[in-house]
Order: sequence, then C-alpha cells, then structure tokens
Amino acid sequence: MDTMRDRFIDVTSRLLDEDPRLAVVLADITAAAFAPAQQRHPDRVVNVGIREQLLIGAAGGLALTGMRPIAHTFASFLIERPFEQVKLDLVHQGVGAVLVSAAGSYDWPAGGRTHMSPGDVALLDTLPDWTVHVPGHPDEAEQLLRHAVADGDRNVYVRLSAHQNAQALPVEAGRFTTARQGSRGVVLAVGPMLDAVLAATEGLDATVLYAATVRPFDAAGLRAAVGERADVVLVEPYLAGTSANEAHAALADRPHRVLGLGVPREEHRHYGSIPEHLSAYGLDAASLRERIGTFLW
Repeated sequence: MDTMRDRFIDVTSRLLDEDPRLAVVLADITAAAFAPAQQRHPDRVVNVGIREQLLIGAAGGLALTGMRPIAHTFASFLIERPFEQVKLDLVHQGVGAVLVSAAGSYDWPAGGRTHMSPGDVALLDTLPDWTVHVPGHPDEAEQLLRHAVADGDRNVYVRLSAHQNAQALPVEAGRFTTARQGSRGVVLAVGPMLDAVLAATEGLDATVLYAATVRPFDAAGLRAAVGERADVVLVEPYLAGTSANEAHAALADRPHRVLGLGVPREEHRHYGSIPEHLSAYGLDAASLRERIGTFLW
C-alpha cells in the first residue's frame, strides 16, 4: 500500500529534478530512500547525520541564500528536539522552510515515547505565521506538499502519518471540506481521523467537516457550518484540544460549546499497535460515537 511517506519520497525526488531552487536536508531518517536523488543532485540532498539541531540550522542557512529547503525526519526530532533552532534559525531570521515529518503521535508504538510527538502542532502554535497541513491520504499529501514547496517563502509544516483514510477527499489548502451535512452541531475531523469520525457519526444528524490544513484555521468555514447550533467537536490526531482556542475565536460572537478530542496528555506506556493506541485514546469509531453523541445529544 502506498503510504504518505512513500509519496513524499517520490514527489520530492521528482521536484528536485524540476526545481533548481529546491533542496532536501535529512538527519539519517529516510536517507537511503533519497540516495538516487542524492546521486543526481549531490549539492541539494544533504544528510547531516543524527544532528537534528543542525538539520534545522542548515535549512535556515539554505533559505538565507534563496533556496527553498525541505527538512525531514520524525516529528519528535523535527519539531520538539530542535525547537530552539526552529524559533531562531527560521522564524527569527525571517526565512521559510518546509518541514515534513513522519511518525507523528502513535505511528510507531514500538519506538516508544522518543518517537511520539502528540504536542508538535501545539508547540508550533507558540510561533507566528506557520501553515500546518495534516493530510489524511497520500493523494492529499502530494497535493499539499506541492503547495507547500510553491508557497513563497512561508514556513510550512506537513505532518505525515502511517495512519490514513481509505479514500482521498478533494482538499484545498487552508479550507475545510464538508464531508456530511447535518443540523445538530459540527464534528471537525482532522487528517487521518476522518474515516473513524464518519463511521462514528453514521446515522447521526451532524455536519462533518474535514480539515487537511489546520493552520491557518478556516474560521469562516467553521462559522458557515455551525448554523444556529454552535456545538463543535474537534477530533485531532495529536494533543486533545490543540485547536480549541482557534474554534473559540472563530465563534467568539455567539454562544457556543467546544469539545476537543485527541491524544491525551497522559502517557500510555505500552507498545501495541496503531489501532490499540487509538482505542486507548478513545479515538476509535465506537468510542468516538459515544463521546460525540453524549456531547451533541
């Protein structure tokens, strides 16, 4: 099965052939897969080794020269470990890069806590002017990656996952997509959470919105969907409540309620599998149906 990470490697390798401004910076993760591209473009595919702070520093340096760098590794090593460099070498310097992660919140349970980053999007929320894409399917990942590379010199985070939906939806960067219409509240499913949300709300009179881009937050799209009943459930594949403030701000002029569902702050100290972790977090379809139904009805 084609994964988002597979598509990232394929698309980025082709983009390197097409765009002389593009460069890829790696920290060992996925380096072998980029070996053919590195042979063709040895000056624009750089592996800094297991030095994640240098990964971001090098991306910032390339951006200062006018290049459009893509930095890639696991989310915990891309956002959390080198956060000071993200803050200083990109944002403070006024330059942009495309950060593409893998192994987000629960993708590789056997890797343990060091390879899990449910707080990555919340952490980026402490910095200004980031675009954050959370695709739910390889086709969406390709579309949003291409958009990110072409998005001027903005800082963009593309959060890839091994957890994905069965089908892609037509997505537009920065806009929510209506997956189902209803009248008793809105459930916003982010990225790979869509299939579980659709199963959980089957037969329920609720609107389901789909977000493959979460920053900037589509406040207008949420406002248009809530109608007279401004009850909103957020279902995110990272830290629960990460987008709650965005939803509150979007609905600040009307009475509303927001329930944030996602990965809890409590650490689950078991390996297991992705489905087992989703069940433990209450993010499987059966658990979501109970939690959403209780809130909206």
